[in-house]
Amino acid sequence: MALCSDAAMVLFYDIEGDTADHDDWHSYEHFHERLSVPGFVRATRWVATAATPRYMVTYEVGGVDVATSQDYLDRLNNPTPWTSEMMPRFRGMTRGFCRIAASAGFGLGNAALALRFVPAQGAAEQLSGWIARDVLPALAARRGMVGAHLLQPAPPPPMTREQSLRGPDRAMPWLVIATAYDAAALERAAAAHLDPTALRDSGASGEITLGRYALHYTASADEVARTAPPPVLAPESRRSDGPRR
Repeated sequence: MALCSDAAMVLFYDIEGDTADHDDWHSYEHFHERLSVPGFVRATRWVATAATPRYMVTYEVGGVDVATSQDYLDRLNNPTPWTSEMMPRFRGMTRGFCRIAASAGFGLGNAALALRFVPAQGAAEQLSGWIARDVLPALAARRGMVGAHLLQPAPPPPMTREQSLRGPDRAMPWLVIATAYDAAALERAAAAHLDPTALRDSGASGEITLGRYALHYTASADEVARTAPPPVLAPESRRSDGPRR
C-alpha cells in the first residue's frame, strides 16, 4: 500500500465554540499522546474548504486490531483533564477503524477529498473491484494528484470513557480519500472519476457525500518518539496568543 500502513482510524466532526482552542489541544497534547500508543504511525488533521463537518482526522495505524489493544483502551479510559474538557464539545462525530482495501499513487498532498458512501446489499465485491481497478488508478494518474485510497470500515471499537463524555459515534461508511498538491487538479479529478451516477451504477447506495479539505497539521510516531511529552497545562496556562505559560 502507498500509505504508511494498511489500516487507519478516521474521524469526521465539528467542535462547539472556539476552534482555535481545539486546534491547540489537538496539536500540543492529543497528537503526541495518540502517536505514543504502540501501533499508531502518522496523524493528520484536515480542515474543510467545502465540506461538513469541519474536521477530518486520519491516523494511520499498524492494523485494525489497534482499536482493541490494551495500550489504546487504557489511554481512552484515562483522558487527561484537557481532553475531558474538550470531549463534550465534539459534535456529529463519525469515527472508525478501516482497512486500506486498495491504493494508487504515493505521498501526501496538501488538498484532499473524502468521498463517503455505502455499498448496496450484495454489491460490496463489485463496488470494491470497480474502485480498485478503474477509479483509484485513474485519480492517481492525473497531473497534480498524489494518491488515492479505498477504506473499508472494521467493526466499531468498544465504548470508552472518552466516548462516553462526547456521546455515541456515528458508524463509519466506506471512504475514498485522495490527495493532491494542486487543489484545482483535485476538482478536475473528482469531476472526471467520482460521478455519483457511476458510483450508484457500480453498487453504491444511499447518500453519497463528497467533501474537500486542506492539510492543517501532520506528525509521525517517529517524530513523537524523539520528542519529550509536553507538560500538562492548567487552564490558566492555555493562552490564546503568545507563549504558553
